[in-house]
This record gives sequence, structure tokens and C-alpha cells, in this order.
Amino acid sequence: MRRFLLQSFLYSLIFLFFGSCKTYKLTGVKSISNSETTVENLYFSSNEDYVYKCQMDIYNNHVSGILIIKKIGQTTHRVVITSDFGNKLIDFEISDNDFKLNYVLPDLDKKLVINFLKNDFQRLLKREYQVTESFEDDNSKIYLSKIEDQSYYLFYNKDNSLLKKVIYTKNNKEKIDFTFDAKKHIFADSIDLQHKDFNINIKLFQITDTE
Repeated sequence: MRRFLLQSFLYSLIFLFFGSCKTYKLTGVKSISNSETTVENLYFSSNEDYVYKCQMDIYNNHVSGILIIKKIGQTTHRVVITSDFGNKLIDFEISDNDFKLNYVLPDLDKKLVINFLKNDFQRLLKREYQVTESFEDDNSKIYLSKIEDQSYYLFYNKDNSLLKKVIYTKNNKEKIDFTFDAKKHIFADSIDLQHKDFNINIKLFQITDTE
């Protein structure tokens, strides 16, 4: 069954590799002066382990396991994904610009799968963003960070200043939405990662809390 799910995942990625996605544009917001030059995602900034139940919906397939994220450097994290029974599936170290694969289950050892995980986690774990423009609506302060043809829209709750959403776009096309449910700045209780050009959704639910 596990081999079937992994193969279905790989074939789905290949089949829709050139899938279309819609142009992204902010609506219902007003431009404000840049009060911040940089903003941060602090959800993975603690030196404690972050342990989540991981659920992946890949088209008609459901895969679950345990995700462990450990900060091992100023901008570097170690990421380990295991099965529900504790068998290691993949183990890698990642930062904004580097990626080191420590272990991968042979069934997962496909370039497309590795790149998919690398790109998703580089964006999920990215901490610092240079602010290009600032906006607001009734509920959020929104900061736009542009890096060449890539853009990140970061939404912070006005009431508690917690990061609640990051929208990643490339060439003005919406690619990935990250949605966070949190009570404190350094730890998200749950994370919902939704691809816009693939029918793939990853949900993380906290198992251990961190101070």
C-alpha cells in the first residue's frame, strides 16, 4: 500500500507539473507607508524540537506520518519525516540556500519528490523577509517581499501581531498558501499548506508544545 501511495504521488506530480495557476492580486486593501523594513516568521525559531502529526492529501491518496523539525543553526533546520510506526522516510538539513539529504527511503528517492519537499520546506522555514510594500485591511497588516520573480505576501493579525498566512507567488501566479493557527509567536499549533497548481494539501498538527 505504501509503495502504491508513493507511486501515485510521483505520477500525479509528473502529470500536473505544467499545471496552470491563477494570477494573484490583493483585494480590499489599502497601501500604507513602510513602517517595517524587515518582518519575520518566528514559528520555527526556538531551539526546541517541533513535532507535528503530518497529513498529506495527494489527489485521491491520503498519507500520514510524524514530522520533526529541529533548529541546528542560525538559519538551518533539520527535518525528519517518519511513518506512523516510526520508520524513517526522509531526513534532510535545509536553509534558504542549502540542502543536504541525509537519508531517503528508496521508494521516495526521486528527483521530483526531493525537489518538491525541498522547495516547500525552504519556504515554510524561511525566517526573514525584506519588505517591499505594506498594506492593510480591516483585520491584517500585509507585507510584500519581492525576490526577483518571486513574491511573498505575509498577513499579520492586527489584534495579536501573529503571522496567520503567507502566500507565495512566482511570476505573479499564486503557487502556495501557508495558513497558521497559533497562540504565540514561536510556535504554530497547526499549519495548512495548500498548493495552487497541484491538488496537494499538507496539514500539520502539533504533538509537543514548545516554550
